[in-house]
Amino acid sequence: MADTDTAPGAQRFIPPQADTLDDLRAAATGCRGCELYRDASQTVFGRGDASARVVFVGEQPGDMEDQKGLPFVGPAGRLLRKAVDDAKLDPAHIYLTNAVKHFRFELRGKRRIHQTPDRVHITACRPWLVAEFAQLTPEVIVVLGATAAKALLGPTFRVTRQRGELLPWPAAAQHPQDFHQVPVDNTGHTADAPPAQLLATIHPSAVLRADNQDVAYDGLVADLTVVSRALTGRPGC
Repeated sequence: MADTDTAPGAQRFIPPQADTLDDLRAAATGCRGCELYRDASQTVFGRGDASARVVFVGEQPGDMEDQKGLPFVGPAGRLLRKAVDDAKLDPAHIYLTNAVKHFRFELRGKRRIHQTPDRVHITACRPWLVAEFAQLTPEVIVVLGATAAKALLGPTFRVTRQRGELLPWPAAAQHPQDFHQVPVDNTGHTADAPPAQLLATIHPSAVLRADNQDVAYDGLVADLTVVSRALTGRPGC
């Protein structure tokens, strides 16, 4: 891997005229904001509808996501889908994305082993996350794991301390002003983003690595059930 002390960042690759998620997705294919694009197969952008009620933010694409170009299609994604079902969340109302859009890995023989993104990768890729949120109006944001928490909530936030808590959004963000405005039409007019909530929990990959996967999975479902209840004020959605 190349030196990661500095990176130009993604901002220069986001076209100012982009006013839909599809526009952003197309532009992201050419992102060179950090060195991860050199080894990754492709950019893996978010997927789902702009009107999604819940936005899940994970860490980065894994090996299978890198190959298919879609987030959460590997083992962790399959576990997340099961947890979403068990928490009575409607998958049709979910948008899935990652804090970092390229797969970071270490090559061992023919295997590509996941490497956690560094701060420089999180910082470089954050403009894509901000641009995505400008097109979304979720009721709840679910932060999956430490990397996503650092991207949205800052380096001092600890998932282990505040998991399962509903926090005000965007007030809880490290830079709330980045998330205050959403477009109201395609002419550049914006409005204040509707108030929402944010909940942090473990990444589903942490369940797969846990010594007791049943306990870890039940904890994830319990956190997502808080989200389900928050959507309507009663269990389910």
